[in-house]
Amino acid sequence: MIPALDEAGSIGRVLDDLPMSLVAEVLVVDGGSKDSTREIADRKGARVILEPRRGYGRACLTGIERATGADVLVFLDGDYSDRPAELPRLLAPIERGEADIVLGTRLRGGLAMGAMPWHQLLGNRLAAGLIRLLYGVPLTDLGPFRAARRDVLEALALREPTYGWAVELLTRGARAGYRVVEVPVSYHPRIGVSKISGTVRGTIGAAWCILTRIVVNRLRPEARVGDAARSA
Repeated sequence: MIPALDEAGSIGRVLDDLPMSLVAEVLVVDGGSKDSTREIADRKGARVILEPRRGYGRACLTGIERATGADVLVFLDGDYSDRPAELPRLLAPIERGEADIVLGTRLRGGLAMGAMPWHQLLGNRLAAGLIRLLYGVPLTDLGPFRAARRDVLEALALREPTYGWAVELLTRGARAGYRVVEVPVSYHPRIGVSKISGTVRGTIGAAWCILTRIVVNRLRPEARVGDAARSA
């Protein structure tokens, strides 16, 4: 599942590096690119879904609704900052029955020089620390490379259309009793200019959205999922 917006310079490399022996389907959810992102993705064999409603969470939700034939859904960005070839690292804990939701931590897997500006790094540390404090989940990072069992995503009934979607997945998942695990992944300078972390203002806006939702989701009543549901 690859949310994308104007990633013509990188989307081809992302799709080329996917280990297709592990992948049933590739969805590129395009937010209305003005460049050739959709054409390149289609030529590379991805199923392209145009989602004109803006928002990272909206793209992920649309992808979940449209995905077919997979027990596990994997999410990564289209800017080639993550390495798709590392997909087996995310799948391994789920395949072993040790996790329901898996996040790639960039801080333990090899953060390349210049891949994350200082304000993005600070925001991620604050968000991960707040989740550790309020939810007891030992996270170090809120990276974009993540995987989750499809039945877990459906049970959580996620609805956040913004960058707070990842927080909703983690916090609601943790409160419902699902197992959240980190694995190390590498992270590299993106191709092109970031729509968020490329500016301090954009990073602050995204950080405020994420941090407030961490707190708000903790205050909401949440039903827990039983052991039978977790092991289904």
